[in-house]
Amino acid sequence: MQTIFVMMKCELGHAYDVAVKAVEEVEQVSEVHSISGQYDLMMKCYLPDGQDIGHFVVNKLQTITGVKDTFTMITFKAFN
Repeated sequence: MQTIFVMMKCELGHAYDVAVKAVEEVEQVSEVHSISGQYDLMMKCYLPDGQDIGHFVVNKLQTITGVKDTFTMITFKAFN
């Protein structure tokens, strides 16, 4: 499993709609948090090994109505 975090800028007034749609319709989305700063939302996603991260972000997340911009962080190791 590959873990990525995707931060999103949303159209004004649409952040909560985007968050709900992502959780309900994109099975790889584990969590969505509203955040402060340059971005409105941060999503934690689990992708199967070998899944193309770029295609996932472009085809599954950036196509959600109300998404304006994304910033993707790829993780290397989780420390527990």
